[in-house]
Amino acid sequence: MTASAHQWRFFRAGGFDQVRLDRGDDLIHLDQLDQKLWVALSCPVDGLVFDARTLALLDADGDGHVRASDLIAACQWAGRLLRDRDRLAAGVAPLPLSAIDDSTEEGRTVLASAREILKNLGKAGETISAEDTADSVRIFAATRFNGDGLITVASAGDAALGAVIADIVAVCGGDTPRLDRSGEAGVGTEECDTFFAELAAWHDWWRAPQAQPELAPLGSDSEAATAALAAIRGKVDDYFARCRLAAFDPRAAGAMNGSDEDFRALALQTLSPGSADMAELPLARIEADRPLPLAHGVNPAWDAAVAALREQAIAPLLGARDSLSDTDWRTLCARFDARAGWLAARPAGALDIAGKLGEERAAAIAAMAPQAALARLIEQDLALTGEADAIAAVDRLVCYARDLGRLANNFVAFHDFYTRQGKAVFQAGTLYLDGRSCDLVVPVLDPAKHAALAGLSGIYLAYCECTRGAEKRSIAAAFTAGDSDQLMVGRNGVFYDHEGKDWDATITKIVDHPISIRQAFWSPYKKLARLIGEQVQKLTAAKAKASDDMMAGGVASAQQPAAPAPASTAAAPPAPAPFDAAKFAGIFAAIGLALGAIGTALAAVVTGFLGLAWWQMPIAVGGLMLLVSGPAMAMAWFKLRNRNLGPLLDANGWAVNARAKINLSFGTSLTQLARLPEGAERALSDPYADRKTPWKLYLAALVLAILLLVWATKSGGV
Repeated sequence: MTASAHQWRFFRAGGFDQVRLDRGDDLIHLDQLDQKLWVALSCPVDGLVFDARTLALLDADGDGHVRASDLIAACQWAGRLLRDRDRLAAGVAPLPLSAIDDSTEEGRTVLASAREILKNLGKAGETISAEDTADSVRIFAATRFNGDGLITVASAGDAALGAVIADIVAVCGGDTPRLDRSGEAGVGTEECDTFFAELAAWHDWWRAPQAQPELAPLGSDSEAATAALAAIRGKVDDYFARCRLAAFDPRAAGAMNGSDEDFRALALQTLSPGSADMAELPLARIEADRPLPLAHGVNPAWDAAVAALREQAIAPLLGARDSLSDTDWRTLCARFDARAGWLAARPAGALDIAGKLGEERAAAIAAMAPQAALARLIEQDLALTGEADAIAAVDRLVCYARDLGRLANNFVAFHDFYTRQGKAVFQAGTLYLDGRSCDLVVPVLDPAKHAALAGLSGIYLAYCECTRGAEKRSIAAAFTAGDSDQLMVGRNGVFYDHEGKDWDATITKIVDHPISIRQAFWSPYKKLARLIGEQVQKLTAAKAKASDDMMAGGVASAQQPAAPAPASTAAAPPAPAPFDAAKFAGIFAAIGLALGAIGTALAAVVTGFLGLAWWQMPIAVGGLMLLVSGPAMAMAWFKLRNRNLGPLLDANGWAVNARAKINLSFGTSLTQLARLPEGAERALSDPYADRKTPWKLYLAALVLAILLLVWATKSGGV
């Protein structure tokens, strides 16, 4: 054992020494206790019958486990803030304000924060509970700033700024916005910086047409004209390209207008202006150097698009006209090339501020320039971080003062489990099944993975699926008393969890190990009885089948009509075999010899037994029974004394650091058998009891007959 300035005390349980942690100083000095003496070095935060909030506070790194270092740090921190450290070991709830040590600056801050919490909750008194500190929404509801670096609409103090904060929450928060300590959606420096950086880039791009008129050739109507041009530009380019090809070679004109087969295919369809096959045809009839008609002779599928182009782009820029030449078309497109490049250069913001808020609202926020004002609000909130953290420290202290002592006695030592003064944190509840109640029940997250490791514990385990309405959970129950004769997959029981809720439990898997010495003692006789029963059943079934077959054959032969006399050429039926008297005499002689040998052997055993002194007879009977049951009992004894709790918990993610044995006497206490209450009345008469056979009288008569036979044999010999 390593040297330590603290005087430790130990108790013996589970086959090893465990540290006593019933004083506050024991918890404060856990860092001086050699970790080789800790029962566990890590435990999961899931699957424990323990306050989830306290476990979350201990799991500072959020990895889902509480480790030795986490517990040590928590005990030392809480010990510094309490006047009486023994309260930490005993567990105190609610926490009296007088118990907080205000001799240090940290203690005075925590005490002041505790009083502030009670004030915000509208409570009077000198105690504070975990329920009080858990209600952060009520604690911070009346405060404008709460020190978490997030500002809400209520933090703004101004309707315009509040609207901007709401817009930033809508753009940056999505479906899961960040919540500040008051429970309201808020934004911090990160959200504001991202929002305004993207807004500035978009706003600079959006204002470019104001400084560069070529980006808006039609002013406010440029957007509609651009859309009209873009909708038909590819088709107009196709039309003029076809006309230029017809001018190059007149033979191309006919082919460019579509074939007769194309029109015949259209003739078989129900056409409409939106017909896709019709839209595939040229925009207008193809001729060499022909202008594009804008009023008549346009493909009906593109009539509306051509009309929009004429009204929104051609007429404002080129004047009213009924046709458009190739040169005019190129001039028109050139007027929109600069705008097309500007549209292509639109900032690809991840937030899509203008899309979510609208361009007018985005421009209004940019013109308002509220970023500096929001930054000042965030600074004001962060200035209260110390006070807000102190309120969080009160919550931590209240939880630790209530729970650390119990957790240490289920982590550093398994005091609660081995003293049986209460359930350990890993005991999920109690299973009632087969006239027994099992107290060692652990939750199971992955039954297949759990059984692979838990089987090394040497404990008889029944894995059960528990249901309560739509809820489901899995458990593993240890059977440590009684026998396993009636335990099988599919049997049902009732599981009571730590809250007293009842669950329907069904056995889904069994890990078979010895349960008790009594089970091992009777196992050879039960196996023999089962073997004899099975053989008798097989013999009886065979005889019954043979009898049924014989009867069925006789009935069938009786129902058949007499057969005609066989022809002279037909073969005669075989004659029945003659009775062989010598053969049957031999059989009876063999049976007689066998019975005689059995009788002689039985007589020899009885004679030898009666030849013993009276005090030797019980020893002989006990020796015979020990000879039969001894090997099974010895094997069970070795296995039962080596049962180990460690693998059962390791399978759930614990890091058990000791061989936590479950010996015979302790194991028996973990499973309670059905017993009548003390002082209960019991009526022995059962009107529906099975009719009893006087087998004891028959046995006594048989023994008396054997004794008389032996006596007669001895007398004749004399």
